[in-house]
Amino acid sequence: MSSPRKPRSIKRWIKYKYTQLMRAPGGPSIVALGFSIGIFVEMFTLPTYGLAFFLIFPLIYWFGASFAGALVGFVFGKIIFIPVAFVNSMVGGLVLPNHLRFHIPVIPNWLNHILLVNLKLIVGGIIDGFVLGAIFYFPVRFAIKYVADKRKEKRKLRRTALEAKPVAE
Repeated sequence: MSSPRKPRSIKRWIKYKYTQLMRAPGGPSIVALGFSIGIFVEMFTLPTYGLAFFLIFPLIYWFGASFAGALVGFVFGKIIFIPVAFVNSMVGGLVLPNHLRFHIPVIPNWLNHILLVNLKLIVGGIIDGFVLGAIFYFPVRFAIKYVADKRKEKRKLRRTALEAKPVAE
């Protein structure tokens, strides 16, 4: 009879996933590209009722980016979405023509208005998501590269300290 396993702590799991992300194959540019894709898709996920999330998979495959990086970018995008949603709506309003109206006869007017607002959010979200993805690519890439270089330097110092240590006889 085996004893029940102690559940791992969330903190340890997060640290493990962080380490996996930092050591992802392909280097910092692949992870940063995935992060940018995640932010891009999140900016227009809410008005599409979550269906835009499925766009992550073909984009990751097409660009050869990191799926874990895309998920981190997607979650980060969820955190910043509320303030950015107002900007998305304004940008969508600027891009779409002023005379654009929805009038589907079988639904009430308030639902037609919601469709127009969602269209503004989608169009503005695509534009703002692309810009935010491009802006966040470089800081994320440099941060991951910095952490990797710092880790390499720490390993190098540890290795030289072990080699310089005299052998006790």
